[in-house]
Amino acid sequence: MNNELAREIYEVAHLTGDFTLRSGQISNEYFDKYLFEANPIVLSKVAKELVTLIPAGVEVLAGLEMGGIPIATALSLQSNIPAAFVRKKAKEYGTCKLAEGSSIEGKRICIIEDVVTTGGQVILSTNDLRAAGAIVEDIVCVIERNPEGRTKLEEIGLNVHSLFKMEELIEASKL
Repeated sequence: MNNELAREIYEVAHLTGDFTLRSGQISNEYFDKYLFEANPIVLSKVAKELVTLIPAGVEVLAGLEMGGIPIATALSLQSNIPAAFVRKKAKEYGTCKLAEGSSIEGKRICIIEDVVTTGGQVILSTNDLRAAGAIVEDIVCVIERNPEGRTKLEEIGLNVHSLFKMEELIEASKL
């Protein structure tokens, strides 16, 4: 594990204050993943580490809306693998595409996501991409927040490649 990068991600994205979580619970801590994605120095370091996790033979990096898109773009620049940007649902106008950018049909793609918690959106997007003709066997993510997500993703045939587990970020912040 790259303790320096883990600490940097945590320091940039960990906030304190009063926050209402998606569950409705109130917390005095919040992890704002968009803060590390919007920081060009941290994002560049993340991409340099993540590029080593991309499985051989991947033809397209599929960044999920919204957090996976900047990471997929940075990874595409590092790896020279084309990117596609996957919507939560296909556009209802214009091209009516689920995935913009590089073609996914018949291609071996790797889903790119920022944080995996329950895996819910990754599962929905995987099913949509497979229905659109993509070969989806792998996901690369920056942070695994909860082991439940990995289990659910493995159940649908995805290999999960993560840079950090949330506990590693927390531990690195204490060093």
